[in-house]
Amino acid sequence: MRTIASAVLIALSCLLVPLGALAAWAAYGLTDTARYVTTMAPLATDPAVRDAVADTVGDGVAREAGVNPVFVRDAVRSFTATRAYRTVWNTGNEAAHRAVMRALHDDGAHGGADHDTAADDDRALTVDLATVTTPLKRRLTADHVPFAERIPIEHTRVALLPHHELAALRKGYHVLDVAGFWLPLAAVVFAVAGIAVAACRRRAITATALGTALGGAFLGLSVAIGRRFTLADLPDAAHRPAAGAIYDALTTTLRTTSWLLLALGLTVAAATWLTRNVRTVRVLRRRRAPATPTPAPPAKPTRVRA
Repeated sequence: MRTIASAVLIALSCLLVPLGALAAWAAYGLTDTARYVTTMAPLATDPAVRDAVADTVGDGVAREAGVNPVFVRDAVRSFTATRAYRTVWNTGNEAAHRAVMRALHDDGAHGGADHDTAADDDRALTVDLATVTTPLKRRLTADHVPFAERIPIEHTRVALLPHHELAALRKGYHVLDVAGFWLPLAAVVFAVAGIAVAACRRRAITATALGTALGGAFLGLSVAIGRRFTLADLPDAAHRPAAGAIYDALTTTLRTTSWLLLALGLTVAAATWLTRNVRTVRVLRRRRAPATPTPAPPAKPTRVRA
């Protein structure tokens, strides 16, 4: 019964390892605005991302202005090489992330009360472009760009998510918020309990270590499969390199965690196996060593009478 209970607990622990890592990454890694902006900042200089921005913005501006999109794309592509573009990139990512997180935490109870978010039962989640154009104007003015101080600051809202998608996202966020804490904790508790009740604790430690390594490998495989399906679902194949760069940047922590779990599990399993073999060899050597005869005590001198 102890062996069966230990096996069940260790199996549950190993199953929760990749799930707990994924939930903790989604609940704590993606929801921190500063960390998100830091992760996305290097993508401003990525060639694939810059081309995707140039194509998307250029086509939108050309469609609104009724001009040739080729010239507009070239102008936007040149702009993506400036410091002002990097300011816009970081500010836009920060504004969008804060808008989403505020909507998730507020449950849409008072959307539209500020200039960052507007989400309620009748409206979608939006972000105010003034939060992006204001730092852009400051940067261009500091760089002494002509007519930069005349850039208008208009509170134009851009929709990020429709209301029905926001409601589903909010439910998923609440589930991940709970799972991100309890799943890793449950994995550790099950592992400790499984080792404690095992009849052979050394074997239980080896099984837990190998299961952890297997969970890390499964996590890395899941990230790779998720990347393939995410890129395959994109309607525009030309933007897949940019989407791949963004996916890789966001899942860097997951890939690092998978390698750490794999290395930790294999290291502990190898160390347990080596210590067991060393102990076994020592016991066998002691048994095979010939018994050394016990030296006889020295004889007492006898007195000889004349």
